[in-house]
Amino acid sequence: MNRFPRPFLLAITLAGCSLTAQAQESPQASDAPVYAVGAGVQRLPAWLGAKHQRTQAVPFFDIELPGKAELSSVDGLTVDIVRGKHWHGGVYADIVWGRSRGDLGPQLSPTVKRINDRLAAGGYLENEINKTVTIGGRAMREIGGNGAYADLYTDITLPKMFKVVEHGFEFSVRAANAASNRERFGLDATQASQLNLSPTRPGASWQQASLQYQIFVPTSQHTGIAANIEYARLLGEPARSPLVKSFGQRNQLSEGIAFVYHF
Repeated sequence: MNRFPRPFLLAITLAGCSLTAQAQESPQASDAPVYAVGAGVQRLPAWLGAKHQRTQAVPFFDIELPGKAELSSVDGLTVDIVRGKHWHGGVYADIVWGRSRGDLGPQLSPTVKRINDRLAAGGYLENEINKTVTIGGRAMREIGGNGAYADLYTDITLPKMFKVVEHGFEFSVRAANAASNRERFGLDATQASQLNLSPTRPGASWQQASLQYQIFVPTSQHTGIAANIEYARLLGEPARSPLVKSFGQRNQLSEGIAFVYHF
């Protein structure tokens, strides 16, 4: 299964929004469905907390029914229940990515647990303060796993450059329950002995904070190039894990670029 890490693909969301704005100029058209596809490449940490990176190709799709629902490789599934002038909220579902033997590498794969990709579902609520700033939160729990997560985020849209280039920032912070932190950052006595580390059983805590810069450069009415760079830092129990201290790092950097076509 291909992975679609959120940092890079959030940039492509900007692309889809920009293409929508260009292709639909009338107020009535803004309520029309949106269909976008694209492809690109990204470089990102091999696993949450990893020191080494990997480069991979990524496909993209986005289907939006304004005011009703959205299904995309970027933000998973959202179904709007609350849709006011400023407040939006409803059902939320997305993929929580795991780690494979190849992600862990030859040194860790014989010892450290591999984690399956899982669907997580819950809800979201956000407030569009103005056309520039949106703040929100979401909570979700893994289906087929015991992990649970809570995200807080702020989106900031910057003034357009050269009247057509869209860009902006997103700051987000994620908290995770003990089950998620133990699965991803814990080591039992056997694992710790094999790696010459101290065993650890982390509890619930903040997991990471990230700052992303996203930019979209249109190349025609229906096409454009999206790019993204994100800096993330592990927090709390994950940052203190012997696994991260010995084989990974707290600081995580991701970047990517894609070509997007909007119908």
